Amino acid sequence: MKFTPLHDRVLVRRIEGDEKTSGGLIIPDNAKEKPQEGEVVSVGAGARDDTGARIPMDVKAGDKILFGKWSGTEIKIDSEELMIMKESDILGIMA
Repeated sequence: MKFTPLHDRVLVRRIEGDEKTSGGLIIPDNAKEKPQEGEVVSVGAGARDDTGARIPMDVKAGDKILFGKWSGTEIKIDSEELMIMKESDILGIMA
């Protein structure tokens, strides 16, 4: 894949959730909500402050993150569905 986000944007691959409930019921595809967890694929170089200095990114490729329900824009690269979002849309990094 040859794609690098610009500035403070992040390219994310969604992590699919469980297909069964804790009680063992199978959840059909049309009843599933889109997961709000993802893995960072690549990051931009970071935004610039008022003086022109780069603000370093808090996330890096490979981090598992949580993001808001309506965050980002869905895109397709090399037939893979990914999301691109600003770093500020990321709620946190999962340990």
